[in-house]
Parts: sequence; structure tokens; C-alpha cells
Amino acid sequence: MNLSIDVTKNDGVANVMLGGEVDAFTAPQLKETLLPLTKEQDVVEVNLQDVNYMDSTGLGVFISALKATKEHDSTLRLIHMQDRVYRLFKITGLTEIMNIDSTVQGGM
Repeated sequence: MNLSIDVTKNDGVANVMLGGEVDAFTAPQLKETLLPLTKEQDVVEVNLQDVNYMDSTGLGVFISALKATKEHDSTLRLIHMQDRVYRLFKITGLTEIMNIDSTVQGGM
């Protein structure tokens, strides 16, 4: 499955809507989109509601984006994560260092 990425920008906030799978095949496309936004915008908010699968490559993209926000003094927020994706962040300890909306979506 592919990854859809839709970006809207408004007053220093980039809203990134993702759909599909974030894996070794699609991660480069996501990284190419996210990293420049951390430089251009004050806040990058990533909606993961329609992401049904993510592997460690995807986690790596979000770690890179978090590092980029620290370099550019911007903020990364992850929102509306499905439970199975949230578990990856929790298991790896990323929930402790990333700004993740506590509203986790159910369903498999």
C-alpha cells in the first residue's frame, strides 16, 4: 500500500494528514515532506488517523523530524494515532520524548 500525504499551511502551522502505511518503501517520501516543514513552520502537526501500519523505518523518520524541530526551534505534534501505531511509540519509549495527542484511535 502507498502513503498519502496532504499538507496544509496556516499561520505558521503545517497540518500533515497521512494515510496508508509508513514503512521502508514510503518513509523517504514522508521524510522529504516533513523535514523542510520543521524549518519553514513554527508547528508541524501530523495526523496519523488513517495510518494503519508503521515499521521502525517510519519511527526513524519521526525521530529525525523531532531532531530537526529542535534545530529550528519549532514543534512537532503527532495526533489521532491508531492504537497499533501508538503501541510502537510506547514500546520504544518515544511517548516519553514526543508530543503525542493522548486521544488514541481504536480499531485494527
